[in-house]
Amino acid sequence: MKTFHPAFSALILAALLPLAFAQTPTAAPAKKIDASAPIAKADANGVINPGFQKAHESFLARGKAGPIDVLFLGDSITAGWANAARTHIWESFYGKNQPANFGIGGDQTQHVIWRIENGELDGIKPKVTVLMLGTNNTSAAPSGHTAAEIAAADKKIVELIRAKIPGTKVLLLAIFPRGARKNPQGVITDAAITDAARRTEVINAVNVELAKLDDGKNVRYLDINASFVGQDGKIPFAIMPDQLHPNTAGYQLWADAMKPLLTEMLK
Repeated sequence: MKTFHPAFSALILAALLPLAFAQTPTAAPAKKIDASAPIAKADANGVINPGFQKAHESFLARGKAGPIDVLFLGDSITAGWANAARTHIWESFYGKNQPANFGIGGDQTQHVIWRIENGELDGIKPKVTVLMLGTNNTSAAPSGHTAAEIAAADKKIVELIRAKIPGTKVLLLAIFPRGARKNPQGVITDAAITDAARRTEVINAVNVELAKLDDGKNVRYLDINASFVGQDGKIPFAIMPDQLHPNTAGYQLWADAMKPLLTEMLK
């Protein structure tokens, strides 16, 4: 068998090692990621999504810019408050409370954990933090998570908030309902109906566990999901056109339903 001089072998190894590490993904798309592991959004090469990073940096800047009395923390449903059509609702209900919106589209529990552990709550002292998170974790296996995993991750987030900001109260919202979504052709397929039913089962189970986190004082749980469901038990398209994200009318329902408890918690 042919052998190489030790020095030559070392040179080959030195050349190959960087390639091996460069091609090793931090989180393969098909691999399930722990719902409570603080992992940022990254591609197969470990590069953090630029949009996610930009939003994260803007939140860090907002924290340094001035006081925050009410903080909203979550995914695209929370981020949707920034839509220009909802500015009047946001200002009417929360403007006097120096509000901040730390919502990022597509975020799962592990992304918010990463954000918290990378400074988003540092140096701020909101009176109330509104948290609603977990619907994006309900995708099918292998990338999705069980109800128990999602609930445990949300519990960890609540604990992180309380540890980082002992003076804040957490208004923990039930994960909003979702329905079968239309495909690009505008058709609701049987597969979409089955997926929505499965996700709904997970969401309902998570909400049961989240309700147990209500301690009557520092952490309050609020389920406003009935506001988004019609008498037939379905989500009206006039409130959630895509059966996931509320439209402006839906955000008005959200603000109205949350107002009594939020007002109480701000006192």
